[in-house]
Amino acid sequence: MSDPAQPESAVPPADSATAQQASSAAGTSGEAAPAPELAPSPEDLLAQAEARAKEHHESWLRAKAETENVRKRAQTDVSNAHKFAIESLAGELLAVKDSLEAALATENATPEALRNGVELTLKQLTQVFDRNRLREINPVGEKFDPHRHQAISMLPSDKEPNTVINVLQKGYLLHDRVIRPALVTVAAARQA
Repeated sequence: MSDPAQPESAVPPADSATAQQASSAAGTSGEAAPAPELAPSPEDLLAQAEARAKEHHESWLRAKAETENVRKRAQTDVSNAHKFAIESLAGELLAVKDSLEAALATENATPEALRNGVELTLKQLTQVFDRNRLREINPVGEKFDPHRHQAISMLPSDKEPNTVINVLQKGYLLHDRVIRPALVTVAAARQA
């Protein structure tokens, strides 16, 4: 018979750990037990690394080709810029040349008509210079500037020393760059 002090459902202590494992296994028996993760084989790792290396190499080749194309386009653009930099100026100068040729083609022109034609042609040329930012350097009365003027001689004068007293040939600036300095005569100091 059983002892009334002990219940019938009591499990001995040694069996309780086994029972807990059994109950937890029973609770998860409907779910699949997680499979242990297997490390990829060296062959798989090598194949993945080769695929990535191939992909990176192809990307590098595409980038290199694109860079080379950009360089060639830039080189062509610079070459064309050098070749055709004066295209607008040349187009505007054609009208001036046409005017000069028309003046020469006129037979029996009076000196007054020729002078008027030359003045109109000079006005056309001045307009072309203005539109293309080609400015005269005519420094009479200014202080001598060796960056913009070229002194041909020095003459004694009542003006302040190193002042331009005569311009033999006008100079020209393109934007702010001197393309031809003015040829000038400069005042020298009077000797007492």
